[in-house]
Amino acid sequence: MRFKAAAVIVFAAAFGLAGCKFVKTADKEKEDQAGAFDPDTLVAEMWDGKVLPYLEKRAAPLAEVLAATAADPDAAGRKYGYKAKQGNAPWTFMAKVDGVIVAEETNSRAAYVDVDVDGDAKADVRVSIGPAIRGTALRDCLDFVDFNAFKNQIEWAQFGKAFNTHVNATILEKLPREGLTGKTVTATGAYPLPAKGQLPQLVPATIAIGG
Repeated sequence: MRFKAAAVIVFAAAFGLAGCKFVKTADKEKEDQAGAFDPDTLVAEMWDGKVLPYLEKRAAPLAEVLAATAADPDAAGRKYGYKAKQGNAPWTFMAKVDGVIVAEETNSRAAYVDVDVDGDAKADVRVSIGPAIRGTALRDCLDFVDFNAFKNQIEWAQFGKAFNTHVNATILEKLPREGLTGKTVTATGAYPLPAKGQLPQLVPATIAIGG
């Protein structure tokens, strides 16, 4: 009787093992990598089809946006900007810049040009030209991305940084770096609501510097 019971136990154990699937460590690593979060790829895939058309449609001439913001920041934000419904996110505005460079800083990694758009020879906006870009304005102006779609704050931050990385790699690193003052510039991008008396800090999604 004991022999029969032991035989049943051995059979059951063997049957259970037969139903198991053993996964090699290398295969498991491949599966994990395949499902890993890749913010650079996410940004690249949405850039041409969603990001650029969205900015082209929403952005208005900078002078128009600045005038509206001075009159009523919230009303201007609803018309020319976006902010997340959750939390206390500030407005991020979208604008088109068309003017003349009146000052430049290209020795810093966070290089920029100051641009006059109304012809008074004074800067109206500071445009980032990289390679280092501060902030996450390009992510924050998009109404079709949502923090809740990300696993945590770290992924959300990496996603924001990926926009800056993409812009620098595709357009900013190709820009000239010398003798920019006096040249014309056109750009479309986004900037957070600046503190009173401060220049808007625009991160461009498109930019061209002329003669």
